[in-house]
Amino acid sequence: MITELGHFALILAFLIAIAQTVIPLIGAHKRWPGWMSVAEPAAQAQFFFVAFSFGALMWAFITSDFSLRLVTLNSHSAKPMLYKIAGTWGNHEGSMLLWVLIVALFGATAAVFGGGLPPTLKARVLSVQAAIGVAFYSFILFTSNPFLRLAVPPMDGQDLNPLLQDPGLAFHPPFLYLGYVGLSMAFSFAVGALIEGRVDAAWGRWVRPWTLAAWVFLTIGIALGSWWAYYELGWGGFWFWDPVENASFMPWLLSAALLHSAIVVEKREALKSWTILLAILAFGFSLIGTFIVRSGLLTSVHAFANDPERGVFILIIIALFTGGALTLFATRAQAMEAKGVFGLVSRETGLVVNNILLAVSCFVVFFGTLWPVVAEMAFDRKLSVGPPFFNMAFTPFMVGLGIAMPIGAMLPWKRGKLRRACWQLRYVFALAVAMMVLAFTLQTGRSALGPVGLFLGTWMVFGAFADLWMRSGKSSVTDRLKRILRLPRADWGKAVAHSGLGVTIFAIAGLTAWEAEDIRVAQIDEPFEVGAYTMVLRDVGRERGPNYFATRATIDVTRDGKPVTTLYPEKRDYPVARMPTTEAAIDYKFLRDLYVVIGDPQNNGGWTVRTYIKPLANWIWGGCLLMAFGGFLSLSDRRFRVAAGARKSNVQGVPAE
Repeated sequence: MITELGHFALILAFLIAIAQTVIPLIGAHKRWPGWMSVAEPAAQAQFFFVAFSFGALMWAFITSDFSLRLVTLNSHSAKPMLYKIAGTWGNHEGSMLLWVLIVALFGATAAVFGGGLPPTLKARVLSVQAAIGVAFYSFILFTSNPFLRLAVPPMDGQDLNPLLQDPGLAFHPPFLYLGYVGLSMAFSFAVGALIEGRVDAAWGRWVRPWTLAAWVFLTIGIALGSWWAYYELGWGGFWFWDPVENASFMPWLLSAALLHSAIVVEKREALKSWTILLAILAFGFSLIGTFIVRSGLLTSVHAFANDPERGVFILIIIALFTGGALTLFATRAQAMEAKGVFGLVSRETGLVVNNILLAVSCFVVFFGTLWPVVAEMAFDRKLSVGPPFFNMAFTPFMVGLGIAMPIGAMLPWKRGKLRRACWQLRYVFALAVAMMVLAFTLQTGRSALGPVGLFLGTWMVFGAFADLWMRSGKSSVTDRLKRILRLPRADWGKAVAHSGLGVTIFAIAGLTAWEAEDIRVAQIDEPFEVGAYTMVLRDVGRERGPNYFATRATIDVTRDGKPVTTLYPEKRDYPVARMPTTEAAIDYKFLRDLYVVIGDPQNNGGWTVRTYIKPLANWIWGGCLLMAFGGFLSLSDRRFRVAAGARKSNVQGVPAE
């Protein structure tokens, strides 16, 4: 009964979304307040019904209702409760229901907290948001219905993909979707502003918190996925330039550019056309990511579905929304005339450089991801574009971004002096050079990647806080510290987020340059050396988990004769899913990870053991958390509240029509 109610609620949400798309849009065009006011209760009602539908599906997974086809294909009665719940979105149909739930959530949030928005703009924004929902409700109900019943329910299910039975991946999709789908709000604001014919400072202030929220969630989601790949897949990598990894990374790059570009719109009423274009493209790349994950066009361990028919449906959605928005963008060019002028050396120029580097790096990733498909279709050649291409093509843009970021933050608005900004950073530069020289001195026979990464990380981290120091005036140190503590949270958020990016860049460079790897056949009770550590394989036995069997090794680790840790790597076999997984054993430390994987038994009685010493591995995700925390700090600033910005809208914006 609950399942049928969930299906019915989904249909009701679909019908409400249709009404929310049409009625407020007509009302805004005709200036009919009653019709425009339909948008708010419709957005809230739509969210209520789709949330009920999602809850009904989750209840079916929790109770192991195998009369539901989706539960049978993706669950099992012996599965731990966490993975029963995660099974709700650990599949194509359930993840699409999560998608529309988040679309409705952002629409309802805008309806509740957007009270200061002009009524016409608010109605149009909520209508566009509902139109996105209509497209995906149609996709779910007509091609991917999660509520299909089985005529003869089985006694038990086929289990969830064992790779997804992990806490990191249980929480990875919700955060990733909050970012992916959250960009729909920036898209709706862009299209709503184009329809209205007004893009001004107030619009830039309204769109920033939505973009920032999406970017923060996307950062957390990507970090969780990277961390999961690091310890779950058993190959020790945090990033492999997999097509699905790239699908989430491209919107992250464009949303970061959009976030900085919207600042120029808000502060200087410049870069309006570029900012609108970024809002359209950022969500457009989210849709492209959805297509990559679900069409089967590109293979990946992360892919949800392999169905060309569904891929065609998603292509139609991409063409409708991205193509339609770009067409509207072309016809409304006169509404986006820039008012603010600025010199060649200014903060505006610094943000333009930031945008160019982020946007070009995104298109480099896009080209590398889709080129194998283009080559096969156009030239009948099978090509593989892997990490070497991405590392060589992408890295220079990130290096350029890292160098330019502290300098751009030091420049004043409208007009500045490059020499003055560089002079203010002289001590930071000297410290960064000293750290690079120190790293060169300590390492032997290594590449320059680690020292250069340390230079960039130091430059970005201390450059971010040097900006705060310069904002505190020229008084005594005590007074400066007091003023720094009183700075707006958005300023602190920017410094923390920029320093987080610096930490991540340094960690990636250091891990890549200084990692040590050892692969050998280890015999029971025979010690072997890996770097500064002595390791002994003590035992390999069989263990039984709740829904799997495991081959579990016991490995003692010592250093200079002193015990360090005991590690227990596993190889698991899930009999229902008929799929093995590798569970790495990791000794986490502040400066390094000791990473061990047990392999297959050998004819001589030994076991294959892979060991990695991974310096600064945790700093990668620590930097990502710093970036996300910086975003949350900025979001908590009262200046980011939509209503606060809206109070100025009636004096700052003049409709173009």
